[in-house]
Amino acid sequence: MKNISILGCGWLGKPLAVSLLEDGFTVKGSTTSEEKITDLESVGIEPYLVNISDFEEFDDFLNTDILIIAITSKDVDGFENLISQIQDSTIQKVIFISSTSVYPRVNKIMTEEDIVIENNPLVEIENLFRENTFFETTIIRFAGLFGGERHPANWFKDGRKIPQPKGFVNMIHREDCMEIIHTIINKNCWNETFNACATHHPTREEFYVNARMSKGLETPVFEENEKYEWKIISSSKLEKVLGYSFVHDNLLSI
Repeated sequence: MKNISILGCGWLGKPLAVSLLEDGFTVKGSTTSEEKITDLESVGIEPYLVNISDFEEFDDFLNTDILIIAITSKDVDGFENLISQIQDSTIQKVIFISSTSVYPRVNKIMTEEDIVIENNPLVEIENLFRENTFFETTIIRFAGLFGGERHPANWFKDGRKIPQPKGFVNMIHREDCMEIIHTIINKNCWNETFNACATHHPTREEFYVNARMSKGLETPVFEENEKYEWKIISSSKLEKVLGYSFVHDNLLSI
């Protein structure tokens, strides 16, 4: 299986596509913006305009072996339509990129076996893929994303107060996101759900103060007197099943 389509060639999808091209895959990539078509072509990606909320047919884009879904849409109806098209395509495997935001803050370490937030559209979309028997899906729940132009020092600008300073940080670098996806494909690891989060969990206060200092910015302002709510995302399953070690595991050296 050397043909891959990436639904959503943005902050993660585009560099992922380039890395897969370098590994010898043929890559189709989608965008919702006509202006980005030339940009994708320039790096060797076969570009397509795809918006799952438009309820169009995407036959050519879905004529592939593996589909990686890297869009932020939570349009359940749009995903139902997409899945019905995947069923009728040549796609055998799907990687659906979800988020650790499906877990509530219940002051504990969260594994893939723990409860998720009811009525969360991401949970509903995950289940649509998980329950489909026409193809195999692996779901990756990424923690907070950083890397490249996404630097935490630039978040919570203009005096915005950062909540839960004594809570814990759950983050993952873009390079680790890409390496994990490569590992899943290379190891043929399907029908799984993985949390993907650096194993280092400094407090939010430590993390954001350090991030600002690293860029020479003023110390951030934190909310106080809030109800103490936190979660720590465990990546133990991912480390064990994939044998994966995080590249960017010290969140105070970003």
